Amino acid sequence: MTVRDRVTLITGATRGIGRACAGLLSDRGHAVIGIARRGADESFPGELVAVDLADREAASEALAGIARRHPVNGIVNNAGLTGHRPVEDYDLDDFGAEIQVNLTSAVQTARACVPRMKREGFGRIVNISSELVHGHFNRTGYTAAKAGLHALARTWSYELGPHGITVNTVAPGPVDTEMFARRNPAGSALRNAKLARIPVGRIGEPADIANAVAFFMAEETGWVTGQTLFVDGGSGLGGTGPPRPGAE
Repeated sequence: MTVRDRVTLITGATRGIGRACAGLLSDRGHAVIGIARRGADESFPGELVAVDLADREAASEALAGIARRHPVNGIVNNAGLTGHRPVEDYDLDDFGAEIQVNLTSAVQTARACVPRMKREGFGRIVNISSELVHGHFNRTGYTAAKAGLHALARTWSYELGPHGITVNTVAPGPVDTEMFARRNPAGSALRNAKLARIPVGRIGEPADIANAVAFFMAEETGWVTGQTLFVDGGSGLGGTGPPRPGAE
């Protein structure tokens, strides 16, 4: 198995963290297949498949086609969908959609691609979770689904480890994606409050997460499995920490 043999599937691949992963892994020799709701992006560094992962049947069909066409031996389960309302106002259809996109789609990618990984005796699966699994208000569906990704990684590590397949989780903190910026505009009190909790003194960038994903995807990290790496600048430490230089 050499780097030239690497074929990696990334969900939610055209924006933010997914796009950063696609670019970095492509630069490192991976043939990248991306899944996104919109497939028109000539600058994408690989093949792009348009499918809405909220549609379970369409997702299964698209993934089966990808598995037939490509010898996929790497998966980055990055697709995300989040609601924002208190539990008493939660619409169960919305809850189901969040579970489908964030969690069930990861099961679907594994079902489609793991058989070939087993035959090859090699595979890498990385789930993109969130530091919000520690708990966060008004995020019933999102936190439940992202916490489920941690459980999948541990369970699949037992199942797939004997076949040379590792499964790990990257849990980002605040990352300056389009979704984050929409809810936390520059200069807003909410954004500043989140920034104040980050010991390294900045909001994360998609490249910060992509670098962690690349670590788990590497052939050299074959003895690392079932792990969760919080990539959050220290925001999930739970304390206030010392004041940063220049902070009041």
